[in-house]
Amino acid sequence: MRAMILAAGRGERMRPLTDRTPKPLLTVGGIPLIEHAIARLHSAGYRDLVINLGHLGAQIEERLGTGERLGVAIRYSREPPGALETAGGIREALPWLGEAPFLVINGDIWCDHPLRPPVLEPATLAHLVLAANPAHHPGGDFTLEAGRVGLSGGHRHTFSGIGWYRPELFAELPRGRRPLAPVLRAAIADGRVAGELHTQTWIDIGTPDRLEQLDRAYRKGHPDVPA
Repeated sequence: MRAMILAAGRGERMRPLTDRTPKPLLTVGGIPLIEHAIARLHSAGYRDLVINLGHLGAQIEERLGTGERLGVAIRYSREPPGALETAGGIREALPWLGEAPFLVINGDIWCDHPLRPPVLEPATLAHLVLAANPAHHPGGDFTLEAGRVGLSGGHRHTFSGIGWYRPELFAELPRGRRPLAPVLRAAIADGRVAGELHTQTWIDIGTPDRLEQLDRAYRKGHPDVPA
């Protein structure tokens, strides 16, 4: 199974740190966030990766190269100025992601999910990992009942930024700038999205303060922070 790391964003909430450094190259324990993500993917058995590039993307490519140093093979999907948003970026990378379901993971999260691929039923287009709602997003995104993701009718959880997708979910989208949320909501409304609730470590590294807190915890070997 192949995987894609989303790394093209501008990282506005992380400024001024991202004025000269792309967010995926910000470090925790002296190691870039994206290398932590690659290490987890490698541990889960993923070897063929696609990384989309936008803001200061050349720095990411220079740092990671072919991926050989990290035990993976990397292809880069270079996006135009302003990037393509999530669904647009995935749509652009489809030729490299193959015909089987693939994993997509946000490059700015910290999570100890094992990333083992789920079994998708033939009619299921996506499998999302949901997490407990953080303080900065108390309303959540989606409901979850009997392994199916919904839009209403129960307690809402936050989408973690980890999901497995069939290429058919994106194949008919016109190329260009497109957000992921409307694509997911349409598939959820059709009853074609499965999911699970991850109850262990998940952190949205969206601000300098959260990055600093994570770095301190990591360096202290905090048990809730995966190394």
